[in-house]
Amino acid sequence: MDMNKTKQHKKRMSNMEALRLAAMMMVVSLHYLGKGELLADLTGSLLPVDHAAWILESFSIVAVNAYVLLSGYFLVETAFRVKRLLSLILQILFYSCLIPVILIFAGKLPLSELTLYDIWQCIFPIQMKQYWFMSAYVLMFLLTPVLNAAVHAIKKEQLQAVIFLLLIPESLGKTIIPARLTLDNEGYDALWFILVYLIAAYIRLYGIPFLEKKKSAVLCYVSGCLGIYGLLMLIRGVYLVTGRFEDFMKSPTGYNHLLTIGASVALFHVFKNWKFGKEKTRLAAFVCRIAPYSLGVYLLHEQIYVRYEWPFWLGADRCTSVASLLCHWGIAIVIVMACGLVVDFFRNILFCSVGKLFAGSGLDRAFEKLDDRVNGMLR
Repeated sequence: MDMNKTKQHKKRMSNMEALRLAAMMMVVSLHYLGKGELLADLTGSLLPVDHAAWILESFSIVAVNAYVLLSGYFLVETAFRVKRLLSLILQILFYSCLIPVILIFAGKLPLSELTLYDIWQCIFPIQMKQYWFMSAYVLMFLLTPVLNAAVHAIKKEQLQAVIFLLLIPESLGKTIIPARLTLDNEGYDALWFILVYLIAAYIRLYGIPFLEKKKSAVLCYVSGCLGIYGLLMLIRGVYLVTGRFEDFMKSPTGYNHLLTIGASVALFHVFKNWKFGKEKTRLAAFVCRIAPYSLGVYLLHEQIYVRYEWPFWLGADRCTSVASLLCHWGIAIVIVMACGLVVDFFRNILFCSVGKLFAGSGLDRAFEKLDDRVNGMLR
């Protein structure tokens, strides 16, 4: 293997792992602002702190798309592995089942208050959409063998056409039509994830030359995020004058809005082409070391029994000025990220220890055979 290509690959991985961490910080930001009740009602009067919160929201809203873009960028060139899917499901179950048990023993969750529905949510978190992101992501992941086969089999122009046609009902309509469309799920579903996956596959296979320029990518990201905030305020202004378009007001903060997906793709390119220092820097090594545990941050703080509590533990109700908002917001992100990374680090040690017991077993060989069948390697 060419050593220069190897170094480039490692450097790219460092950049992408940095994006993974940045995207998760943005996810925490979104949840702190939203579930901490810091996003003021746009139909009323707004204070400076309210504008600051909506600006932070506008710059963080790209997080989900960025995370899916990362997956698509790498998975399009990766063979399907059942064990990877199983590991993901077990990781989700670890948090969905263990946290309620801890809360029960700590006396924070009365056992008598648990209903059968609550128990089903913990045992079947994907089917019950305890974590909507994971429900959509797992469905997308199951389709990756088909998606990968398709994008490698068709021409560049065909993939462009498919992406464009899907963007019309998924994104273009909700962007330009001043009404809440029934079909619009705001990107909270597997179909949108599949479209973002195809965009990531296109970037991996063909690239977007305009965004390969660092300044262009940064400008597009900043412009897109400011555009989201500006459009929010514009629609709000129209509402205050006419009393109409209330249902359309928050449309720009949908994951599938054209401004959001455009800013997401731009941010992806910012990191993709970011020279992350020299290859063997401690910072690059540290980022690559901790980034794989970033999903644990999401699974921990978004668990159904803590998702509406932790923002107030970390001062969301004390954000009465721009300065206090920025202070509590920044501290909350650091604390949640640190806790999530540490917990998932130990979770991974436990899983690796248990996984060694099954290495080379009949079950392990059965998974490998199934992988070969899905990847078309069986004769």
